[in-house]
Amino acid sequence: MRFTNKDVVMIYDTDYQGVAHYASYYRFVTNALFAMKEKLFKDLDAKYKNLWFVIAESKAEYKKPLKFGDKIDVVIEPQLLGKKSVRYNFSIYRGKELTTNGYITQVSIDKRTWKSLEIPGPLAKKIGMKEIIL
Repeated sequence: MRFTNKDVVMIYDTDYQGVAHYASYYRFVTNALFAMKEKLFKDLDAKYKNLWFVIAESKAEYKKPLKFGDKIDVVIEPQLLGKKSVRYNFSIYRGKELTTNGYITQVSIDKRTWKSLEIPGPLAKKIGMKEIIL
C-alpha cells in the first residue's frame, strides 16, 4: 500500500534562516501516519481499543533542505516485518524532488500490560490496500 499526505512547512518548523529543523520532519511523518490511520483504521478503533503501536526504531536521511512555505507530499509505504511489527517507510517530496527518506518501525502492544501482541488479521489485511491520496 502507498499513502500520500500533503503538508506545508510552517514557520514553527524552521530555524532563524527559514530551514526546517530535523525534528520537524518527524512531525510531517507523524501527521501522515495519523491521517493514514484515520482513513484506514478508524472503523476498527473501538474493536481494538487496548491495542497500541509504539515506536521501536526510526531513521531519516536528509537529502535536500525544506524551507518555510514549501508544499510537500509525505509518502508512507507500510510493510509488515513480522506478526508484531510494521515498518512505515517514508519519503518526503517537494514537487518531484525527493528531500528526505527513512522509516519508523512500530510494535503492536497491549496498552494495559505493555507486552507485545500479534497485529490482528483485519489490521494487517488493511495494510495491503491500494494507494490512497489526501
